[in-house]
Amino acid sequence: MKRYPLIAAHGLVGDLQTCALVSDEGVVDWFAAPRFDSPGVFSALLDHDRGGHFRLSVDAPGVTTKQLYYPDTALLVTRFLSPDGVGELIDWMPPDRTGRATDRHALLRVMRCTRGTVTFTLECRPRFGFGRDPHETTLDGPTAAFRAPGIAAYLQSNVPLERDGALDVRGRLTLTEGELAGASFTVTGPRDPAPPLPGPDEVERALWDAVDFWQGWVRTARYRGRWPDMVHRSAITLKLLTYLPTGAPIAAASLGLPELVGGERNWDYRYTWIRDGSLAVRALLDLGFVDEAAAFTDWLTDRVKERERRGTGAGGEAVRPLQIMYRVDGDPWLPEEVLADFEGYRGSAPVRVGNGAADQLQLDIYGEALYALAQGRGLDTQPTHEGWRAVSGLLDWLATSWDRPDEGIWETRGGQRDFTFSRVMSWVAFDRGLRLAEEFGRPAALDTWRTARDAIYAQVMRRGWSERRGALVQYYGGDVLDASLLLLPRSGLLSPTDPAWLSTLDAIERALVQDSLVHRYDPGASPDGLRGAEGTFSLCTFLYVDALARAGRVRQARFTFEKMLTYANHVGLFAEEIGPSGEQLGNFPQAFTHLSLIMAATTLDEALDARAPAGPPDRVQGHVRRIRP
Repeated sequence: MKRYPLIAAHGLVGDLQTCALVSDEGVVDWFAAPRFDSPGVFSALLDHDRGGHFRLSVDAPGVTTKQLYYPDTALLVTRFLSPDGVGELIDWMPPDRTGRATDRHALLRVMRCTRGTVTFTLECRPRFGFGRDPHETTLDGPTAAFRAPGIAAYLQSNVPLERDGALDVRGRLTLTEGELAGASFTVTGPRDPAPPLPGPDEVERALWDAVDFWQGWVRTARYRGRWPDMVHRSAITLKLLTYLPTGAPIAAASLGLPELVGGERNWDYRYTWIRDGSLAVRALLDLGFVDEAAAFTDWLTDRVKERERRGTGAGGEAVRPLQIMYRVDGDPWLPEEVLADFEGYRGSAPVRVGNGAADQLQLDIYGEALYALAQGRGLDTQPTHEGWRAVSGLLDWLATSWDRPDEGIWETRGGQRDFTFSRVMSWVAFDRGLRLAEEFGRPAALDTWRTARDAIYAQVMRRGWSERRGALVQYYGGDVLDASLLLLPRSGLLSPTDPAWLSTLDAIERALVQDSLVHRYDPGASPDGLRGAEGTFSLCTFLYVDALARAGRVRQARFTFEKMLTYANHVGLFAEEIGPSGEQLGNFPQAFTHLSLIMAATTLDEALDARAPAGPPDRVQGHVRRIRP
């Protein structure tokens, strides 16, 4: 067992309320329960010695491994190939179908020998509450019980179990060709009894039930483009990262994985960002997943209505209509703390839990929120009376607040600035709000909103433009380029072929693109309050593809997209960033990366489909109007 496997050396399994990472050695080194944002039960990825893990591996000289997903599912297969035999491990969590929050979650693991003889080793070492909560362990035949304050867990297996010290359990089992064995790890409430020991037939039914669930869901996708495997894997990943009881997606499965190994950019991404979720709506609708898109817009509308009911704060000031992120149940309380006892992934400390950026002012989120709510037209819905009152109140607040410095999309901790992207998305908020009001005949301060929209447009083009760069820049008065502006053609503020935009795209390419991979900005030129550098940002690379395709640079867009796909891990997953040696960095897998992959693929497919056969090799004739915003 490696002390710290590569971040990319993992697959993801989940049940739509929580999830686990399984390394290509068969080690569960990240699992939080009972919810995505709960404390870790297995956290060895953040501290090998203190975090806890659940290992099922074949220990043999010369063993190699291969990991893959069963096609179009979230069932993860790890193969162990040795001179003496071949073993297989299948990991999955039974998907939730009820949509009701529960404390009970099961990780199922089936071992089998497909050739020769293999010996599986089992180690189960839970560490509740990130290793801070003590637990007691009891062993009764095939069942080991682990009890800690507020939570219990049960390991059940036909691998012969024995104690491994006072807290842990281990076992070994030799299988010959055709033989199977299993293990289940079930988390429950503190007073819940152990579940019934599942028999072989029950486990097999659970396996095929999970296969049918995932393959049936994927079959409803309407994607018919050129990259179905990667697009469907990204869609499955987005669904795995979505909390079914509320429809809220989290930004990533993990916390604390570094943007630079040994650095301090180690954040907790197990929450729902307004920005990420809003952009996911378009990606989901493009694939035909209407229910998932509608669930998030309902969740988002509830957040807006909550703030609208509050009215003003203690000092009489208007309450911000939205916080930038929430827990999956809508709770805005996300205090940030440091796990001081954890050494961090390969020494990358501090390991943070919670997120101190939650209270930042990031004005772009209102544009993304209205962008998502405006997609309701694709859902064949219209705003409710109460919902429209809340949205109207949001825009009335923004009409007096848009012209303020903020922390910006990248949540920098280096102070507020007049970020150009924040202004662009404020323009989007008013533009989409005006469209909704006029389309559905809703009462609104149309003149005020229109005046704000037009003032923002004029200001962006005047103050956001750098003559030296020949481009729109990160913040007013500066010369730093920012890849967030790659979303501008999708916003509608400028045409994808507007000369000002094409000049900006060229400037971004010169300053931020490195061998087709895109940096989000240059921290050296625009200090963000943190030490160290970072890799290229995978989201930005896919946004670059999207922008290139919309600009008519289709050959370049396809080359960049195909090259970016080669940086996916062995099962098609992406973290937040790509490091200088091609390694994946940051929290894993990241929803933003996968939703932007879907966006780029669908845009590029439309551009390629619209390409005139006799046209020039790097231009699309007349395709721009047909690509959806």
